[in-house]
Amino acid sequence: MNVSEQAPGVFFVEGPASNWIIVRDSTGFLLIDGGYPADRDLVLESIRQLGLDPADAQAMLITHGHVDHTGSAAYFSRTFGTPILCSPEELAHVQGKEKHQVTFGQVIIRAWRPRVFRWLLHVIQAKALQAEPATRAEAWDEDRLRSLPGQPEAILLPGHTPGNVALLIPGAQAIAVGDTFASGHPISSKSGPQMLHRMYHSDPETALAAALSLGTIQANVILPGHGPALHLPLAEAIASLQT
Repeated sequence: MNVSEQAPGVFFVEGPASNWIIVRDSTGFLLIDGGYPADRDLVLESIRQLGLDPADAQAMLITHGHVDHTGSAAYFSRTFGTPILCSPEELAHVQGKEKHQVTFGQVIIRAWRPRVFRWLLHVIQAKALQAEPATRAEAWDEDRLRSLPGQPEAILLPGHTPGNVALLIPGAQAIAVGDTFASGHPISSKSGPQMLHRMYHSDPETALAAALSLGTIQANVILPGHGPALHLPLAEAIASLQT
């Protein structure tokens, strides 16, 4: 785990295989995503490293309902009463009533590839198969988001999952893109802005179109769910997704 301040009050945490974000201002702090289930202690430690108390989190915002992003959500909800918030379109997924994720069959036919096999082993070790849904998650609205630290703005980007979003922190010109696109992934040999493998998207063509639509958003600190932070204009990162 590595914690770094990528923009004023915006802390990027690179976990073992997925990332989460802590946004802090004078009103308190919030989390964006929460790693795999086995990352829970790292999530707690990353908060404490900043001199904060996990119980004081004003919310955990979920970019999408995959288990490598929601792994700490149920624990925070149950233990601290932390509001778990997501887009209305993603609520059933985060609550565990729907599934929009890569299937075992999609993975196993590719498991002969060393990178895929190593990724699969990590998924098992990260307790993805024991993930607990955040049954008390709620849908956000614009007013509720604006009341939170950093005044985040949600941008709906369906395709990776039906209610996948990016979260813009306008005052910091930073954007958490979740899995809309990545800057690296265990099964990829590339580095830099890239779409995840098709098998991870519920609708790959829609996912690409949604990612490309971000080109008009003003941000220069890009915080992906997988891979390192990027410091470049968002439009430049988006342009490279088709190369």
